[in-house]
Amino acid sequence: MHFAAIGRVPGDPILGLIDAYHQDSNPNKFDLGVGVYKDPNGLTPILHSVKLAEQRLVDQQQTKTYIGGHGDSRFGQLISELVLGTESPLLASKRAGATQTPGGTGALRLVADFIAHCLPGRGIWLSDPTWPIHESIFAEAGLKVSHYPYVGSDNALNVEAMLQSLEQAPEGDVVLLHACCHNPTGFDLSHDDWLNVLDVVRRRHLLPLIDFAYQGFGDGLEADAWSTRLFARELPEVLITSSCSKNFGLYRERVGALIVCTDTADKLTDVRSQLAYLARNLWSNPPDHGAAVVTTILGDAQLKAQWADEVEAMRSRIAHLRAGLVEALTPYGLAEHFAHINQQRGMFSYTGLNAEQVQVLREKHSVYMVGSGRANIAGVDGTRLDSLAKAIAQVCKH
Repeated sequence: MHFAAIGRVPGDPILGLIDAYHQDSNPNKFDLGVGVYKDPNGLTPILHSVKLAEQRLVDQQQTKTYIGGHGDSRFGQLISELVLGTESPLLASKRAGATQTPGGTGALRLVADFIAHCLPGRGIWLSDPTWPIHESIFAEAGLKVSHYPYVGSDNALNVEAMLQSLEQAPEGDVVLLHACCHNPTGFDLSHDDWLNVLDVVRRRHLLPLIDFAYQGFGDGLEADAWSTRLFARELPEVLITSSCSKNFGLYRERVGALIVCTDTADKLTDVRSQLAYLARNLWSNPPDHGAAVVTTILGDAQLKAQWADEVEAMRSRIAHLRAGLVEALTPYGLAEHFAHINQQRGMFSYTGLNAEQVQVLREKHSVYMVGSGRANIAGVDGTRLDSLAKAIAQVCKH
């Protein structure tokens, strides 16, 4: 028997929450686990701008042929402009270019293989905590994974410890930074914090890898790009992974990009040749449909404006849910204790609830969130904030 010795790998804990949630018969249950945006009706909607773009593609698209290892060049141009700015000198001098990938996760896998193959011996530094897939992707690529402190046991951002740790990172190592809407904590660096991180990265000759999965969900499409554009402007070499899953609502279409910034146009050509080779061995060609939707939207002024309004509406709703939950906790004397929820950004919140409290919330109140206490604020039903607050208050009393 060829497969006799093959064991079973535990299922993904976050995806496992989906099954548990669906099996729960309580009509008043809360799904705060999986990281998707939900509208007031509890649905993850298809954006109107996406629908219009898809209809245009149905009417006008003439082929389904291969699009090449780097994906659609027009998509690469437009996503680079969205991330780096339309007036970016790097784009004007051809020192930055995008390789289309199957989602932001695909971009992370591509950059992991790039580091392993083209920058041998370099380790990578991740925040503690970070998105769990970061851990496995880079480890599977054979990279040495280290961690810098980010949020401590007091559930507060610890920039000083972060900087001290990065000061000890070996020169040349890669440091992964979350551009905005830090996953899983929701705690973001201030502009002054970013400048201090930039200083350490520059002095220690570290290579920044900026994971930009939530553009538009923090403080706005342009504001969220501030740190990424700062690093691209101030440093000769930067790696950026971008995702269109959240801000375009294209979760299942798998649309992402790896953007590379280099010191010369000639060096960008060298790097992109390596990326095309690696991509060929990973997925050959990236999927087209979602990227074609993004290209259609970003390439049309009217559609782009409509899309930007829809992103702003999602961002605003999440911000109101944060404020509303803290307000709902006020009658229980917990507003100050959970004030950080309103200070965080993006979909996720490190609530500060421990694993035992999370388990009680799930078993007694049908509130589903990750065991670390990470909650998807975008999954909260805004009409039932009082019920959620009451459940949280009850577990906090024990």
